[in-house]
Amino acid sequence: MSITSLDGMRFGEMVLQGANNLSAKADMVDALNVFPVPDGDTGTNMNLSMTSGAKEVKQHMQPHVGKVAQALAKGLLMGARGNSGVILSQLFRGFGKSIENKETINSVEFAQALEAGVETAYKAVMKPVEGTILTVARETAKQAVEIAKTEKDIVVFFEKVVDESKKSLNRTPDLLPVLKEVGVVDSGGQGLVCVYEGFLAELKGEELPDAISNAPSMDELVKAEHHKSIQGFMDTEDIEFGYCTEFMVKFEKEKLEQHPYDEVAFRNELSQWGDSLLVVSDDEIVKVHIHAEEPGTAMNLGQRYGSFIAIKVENMRQQHSSLLELDEQKAATPVKKEEKKKDYAIVTVSMGEGIADLFRSIGASHVIEGGQTMNPSTEDIVKAIEEVHAEKVFILPNNKNIIMAAEQAASVAEVEAVVVPTKTVPQGMAAMLAFNPMSSLEQNKDQMTESLAHVKTGQVTHAVRDTTIDGLTITSGDFMGISEGKIVKTNTDLLAVSQELLSTMLDDESEILTILKGEDADAEVVDALVSYVEDAFEDVEVEVHDGKQPLYPFIFSVE
Repeated sequence: MSITSLDGMRFGEMVLQGANNLSAKADMVDALNVFPVPDGDTGTNMNLSMTSGAKEVKQHMQPHVGKVAQALAKGLLMGARGNSGVILSQLFRGFGKSIENKETINSVEFAQALEAGVETAYKAVMKPVEGTILTVARETAKQAVEIAKTEKDIVVFFEKVVDESKKSLNRTPDLLPVLKEVGVVDSGGQGLVCVYEGFLAELKGEELPDAISNAPSMDELVKAEHHKSIQGFMDTEDIEFGYCTEFMVKFEKEKLEQHPYDEVAFRNELSQWGDSLLVVSDDEIVKVHIHAEEPGTAMNLGQRYGSFIAIKVENMRQQHSSLLELDEQKAATPVKKEEKKKDYAIVTVSMGEGIADLFRSIGASHVIEGGQTMNPSTEDIVKAIEEVHAEKVFILPNNKNIIMAAEQAASVAEVEAVVVPTKTVPQGMAAMLAFNPMSSLEQNKDQMTESLAHVKTGQVTHAVRDTTIDGLTITSGDFMGISEGKIVKTNTDLLAVSQELLSTMLDDESEILTILKGEDADAEVVDALVSYVEDAFEDVEVEVHDGKQPLYPFIFSVE
């Protein structure tokens, strides 16, 4: 059946899948980046920005598509990092503004919103460069408008849109000489294509391939000779504006009365003090990215409108020189570069290859193999904390029997580590989606812990001995339906016990059911179970993932 309109719930799921796909491919996007420091982490910046947007969408899921789009724009703006992240935020800022009053949208309105996003993004950039994410967005939106004139089925429409985005991406080396010289496509454009691919996968009800293990290696993306830093194509003294400066200002009424804010005028004023300028704002904040020789001057201009809530200044000449020195060292004697510690990392516990891949796709830095029959030790968890190489670490046990070991590991770790007391895999995934890289350690712990109350967990497994518990007589080999840790159903038939368990978990408030299929669940049973839910609970959206977990044919997550 064709889809001719999108509501907020469906668009929200598209956003989450787009963020997941970008997260899974962030390292690949990073590997493509060839532009001068410090904007060499395009994939990371876009991933963190999109994750912030997806988190806001997750918290504001509703049928009104305009309001969901506004939530995405707000989350992206607050979480935007680097040029690529800010441009991404502006693309969806204009997109959201275009449809803010619409409850649903069709293919024509979707295409018009893409064009509105491009217009907003180009306005935000003082000197747009073609052959970048801006070009991919613009050419894709232009083609989308043409496609929508004859294609009403949104799935088919977006298939063609994604195809056009890939064609545009492949043309970027023809527009930007440095890309052709190094032999890669534009990294920001690739990041945008990843988002669009995620959108399409959700529309088609498809699971994306294992993006992490299937992504091209660094050697495949950039030939061995291209591992030399692109900084070698320029001299340090050629850098006219030496400091990459980013700051965010929260507007204050008193200051605005003295200095009324005008985005265009502020952008023009800042342009006199540097290049690579981006200025974006909403009713509450203004965010600035500029390469400046006098970063203090730029920040003083911004402080006229309110108070700082984020500041970052990096010396690009120093970074450039360091990269040149590193290239020379590599040429003489290959050495392993000391990796800079990340700000945050998340360590989680998982059973099943598929579930581990899911956790990685939504941002887990390290997945410890373990579960019901193989609880990791304190030492295992400490080792994982060390391996993620981060200043602050969150630990998600995903099993009540692992929480104490996790807390002990956190207490002896040499970095700041906290435990979010997740008792199940669905709780772990809810906590992952609640993570916000812009928040503090304690704020994140509180937010992630609070998210656990919004998900219900069900599990189906088999009994290993005869017993009677809570009024249920259970025979060894029977299947048991477990809801929130309590056995509530038992049956000799897997499908029957699964249906009975879901009938106790799903109600009028339920919106999304996620089914994690284990090693012992065959496709026929899965299909029958999905049909049962669609017939009995028609308002519930069903997602199926191949978790490949042992012992548990099904794990259910209800939101």
